[in-house]
Amino acid sequence: MSSKPIKKIVLAYSGGLDTSIIIPWLKEHYDGAEIIGVCTNVGQDEDWDAMEDKALASGASKLHVLDVREEFARDFLWPMLRAGAIYETKYLLGTSIARPLQAKHQVEVALKEGADAVAHGCTGKGNDQVRFELTYKALAPHLEVIAPWRLWDIRSRSAAIEYARKNNIPIGDISEENIYSRDWNIWHMSHEGGELENTWNRPKKEMYLLTRDPKDAPDKETEVEIEFERGFPIGLDGERMKPLEILSRLNVIGGENGVGRTDLVETRLVGMKSRGVYETPAGTILYAALRELEMITLDFDTLSMKNQLALKYAELVYAGKWFTLFRESMDAYMAKAGEYVTGKVRMVLYKGNLSVAGRTSPYSLYIEDLASFGESSYDHADATGFINLYGLATGVAAIVHRKAPGEGGPADEMRAMAGFHEK
Repeated sequence: MSSKPIKKIVLAYSGGLDTSIIIPWLKEHYDGAEIIGVCTNVGQDEDWDAMEDKALASGASKLHVLDVREEFARDFLWPMLRAGAIYETKYLLGTSIARPLQAKHQVEVALKEGADAVAHGCTGKGNDQVRFELTYKALAPHLEVIAPWRLWDIRSRSAAIEYARKNNIPIGDISEENIYSRDWNIWHMSHEGGELENTWNRPKKEMYLLTRDPKDAPDKETEVEIEFERGFPIGLDGERMKPLEILSRLNVIGGENGVGRTDLVETRLVGMKSRGVYETPAGTILYAALRELEMITLDFDTLSMKNQLALKYAELVYAGKWFTLFRESMDAYMAKAGEYVTGKVRMVLYKGNLSVAGRTSPYSLYIEDLASFGESSYDHADATGFINLYGLATGVAAIVHRKAPGEGGPADEMRAMAGFHEK
């Protein structure tokens, strides 16, 4: 516990079991401090009208409910998408990318309310504690941080339910039988717990909530045309849309066609392996479409460097290092690299599968005349000189390395190999 008196605490409030019992626990252990909740709408399905009543019934003095969906899509998801960030080649970072935004708004409320501390309901073995607290440190390092899961003696879901009942905290239909831990926003839904804790178990069909089983998806292809400008999605099927509209539309299209499921065993920040199943319909489609557009608009060196930085970008997002100079510096590169990533891509969805049907850009580096197998302006004889120079170092090394000591210099062989002749 802190040595200085804490009279006002701003809590990242979700309305779930953990944050509901945290409110009375904080009041009990911090001399009746005022607890103010902050709930951010990033696209999860909640009864927002009942949210405030639930927080007040749990002991909070007030609850700030903030709709940040458009900001989430525009300022967080779109830059991450443009960067091509995918953690450990599979995870599209749905939970990871939301936490810095949520923590940012929590800090803003804390500063506005004149709070002494901020609190969260993340456990001591997960990633989210790091993501929240790195944001606190970046934006308001003077605030005290309270993490009840690292302080209290509650160690299980059943113990949390018992504490709630003991303190008359409304928890709705939460029960020990509700086995999955889920996180939901406009980008994805994650599932953890239950049978998923055994990596040999196949996920149950009824666990999925955003996507159809591919076997039950339509028996016909669905085609969607996605338009990009400077690496950002700007429209669908010829209609210009805001980011939130694009995500909402693609989530429906992808979900109906069973697209966007990922079963992943990932490496948490604290070192342990963790299994989760993710549904990311819109994100899966957008990542695939953007990559196809980049393949015709980016030169080799730019694309190669972007691919390398994408891995680091994903690691930073996963680790909650959003508000850092490094991430901002990488975004500067991504913005320049995406300067000509403008065009349209046609994607086909069919029973969980996703494929490209076409791509076009006014900045396409693909020139049909050069690439054609038919007659073209390309002079095949030019390749001889190119290969001689491009392979010079390889040939020199081969000649030198096979010469025995004292046999004399390999100059003549090198001249012949390089195509040089005495005049």
